[in-house]
Amino acid sequence: MQGTVDGFSYGLVTPLVAYLMACLGGALGLRCTTRALLVAQSWRPGWLALGAAAIGSGIWTMHFVAMIGFTVGGAPIHYDRPMTYASLGLAIVMVGIGIFIVGYKGATGSALFTGGTITGLGVASMHYLGMAGMRLNGWFAYNTLTVAASVVIAVVAATAALWAAGQVRGFLWSVGASLAMGLAVTGMHYTGMAALSVHVHDTGSTATGESPAALLAPMLIGPLGFLLLAGVVVMFDPLVVVGRSAWTPVEHKAGIPACELVPHRARRPAVRARRDPERRPARTP
Repeated sequence: MQGTVDGFSYGLVTPLVAYLMACLGGALGLRCTTRALLVAQSWRPGWLALGAAAIGSGIWTMHFVAMIGFTVGGAPIHYDRPMTYASLGLAIVMVGIGIFIVGYKGATGSALFTGGTITGLGVASMHYLGMAGMRLNGWFAYNTLTVAASVVIAVVAATAALWAAGQVRGFLWSVGASLAMGLAVTGMHYTGMAALSVHVHDTGSTATGESPAALLAPMLIGPLGFLLLAGVVVMFDPLVVVGRSAWTPVEHKAGIPACELVPHRARRPAVRARRDPERRPARTP
């Protein structure tokens, strides 16, 4: 029989907290990606990996915070832990592939399209793999068109986010981009949930199990702790905050990393003159 689904059993609390988690992961990930575009090559993989883990963890946390408010009448819900954590790993890996493509190829053209598509598919795959990890006395069915719409939303959101990260602008720009990304990712989640219908086996039982909050809260501790640590790293790196407005990449020369950064105010006229022959003063005979 058709199950009675309630996705907002705690009212607006779970959607709002889920949105904030998506914004937090997006903000940290975008700033780490921005940092990666401004540093020497040797540091770039570490920042890109941190950004991928932050975005993936934020999206995964958003999904399962939202699922705390999801109940099915007369059908206790359980979660397959290995599959649930596999959805976290899948999100981080696929987001990482997209971020590394943009981090090394630039946020333009085919690299942006490819990276955004892979990242968006990673977001959607995480959502549906996480749903596949749910266990209840019944089965799920999905509306194909609504599922397709959720995937399109994920790809567009991911592409826009990577483009925003590639602009390497100031802190407020990144905040605005992360808020938009959080809205799009949360919208993708609830679009995917709108595609869902639940069919419950009629056993005549009204058995109840643990609440979704009791089941999911222990699994959320690890990703939340990681987001906190990533936030500390970002907060104590001033370059992540100031962006391009205060820093300029140094052109590549022997012994100087191609993306080494020097503050504008620290660049002496003599240094600029050596790097720009046309600015050298003419010598008098």
